[in-house]
Amino acid sequence: MTIRSETDARHVVRITLDRPDQRNAFDAELVAQLTAAIGQIDPAARAVILQSEGEAFCAGADIDWMRGMADYTLDENLADSRGLARMFRALYDLPMPLVARVQGAAIGGGAGLVAVADIAVASTTATFGFTETRLGILPAVVSPYVVRKIGPAHATALFVTGLRFDALRALEIGLVEAVEEPADLDARVDSLMAAILAGGGQAVNAAKRLVRDVEGRGLDDVTELTVERIARARVSGEGQEGMRAFLEKREPNW
Repeated sequence: MTIRSETDARHVVRITLDRPDQRNAFDAELVAQLTAAIGQIDPAARAVILQSEGEAFCAGADIDWMRGMADYTLDENLADSRGLARMFRALYDLPMPLVARVQGAAIGGGAGLVAVADIAVASTTATFGFTETRLGILPAVVSPYVVRKIGPAHATALFVTGLRFDALRALEIGLVEAVEEPADLDARVDSLMAAILAGGGQAVNAAKRLVRDVEGRGLDDVTELTVERIARARVSGEGQEGMRAFLEKREPNW
């Protein structure tokens, strides 16, 4: 197996890319197994951590996989690309927060995994790059998530140059949320998990969905939506418990 999936007592799912000898690069098997692992996540899970073994987070496409693609027909390439697109869409559609732990190189599709995460924490040793044009191809499948995450100006510059960049630059452009020394990476991920778990599970997921629903829309289009969302949250069981716990100066029961 190239993918491991574990769920802890807090209902946090940890998915691990486990091809360290191949720098956790994509091949057909990894794509299929990761897609399957995502599909098996319990909807009641509180959060998902995406991580990998070894020095690299994910080096993009496996060289042997790419060698095989060179002989694919257009129809075969379409089928292959649709499988990759399904994997990224499954990650994007997770209802709970997705946190990426990036300890090393995240190149091509690996950088796409960082972009599709809701929150990414990178080691100071991590490097990034959308290097597809250096191979005469495009970062097409990951482009919707990258453009959404870092904006069209940064995406254009990185796509057309194929330049690699470090973790601090990734932080500057919003690809990652935080940068830590390698020894502190797990502690930062743990602190983020604690912060997510401190909120009500329904509220956290609804907050994630809220961003998706108001993004890119005018105020006139979303005002009634936001009014309805907060009103429903206030009268929900979780909202009532949370507000009562705050007023009674106690911990809520989630």
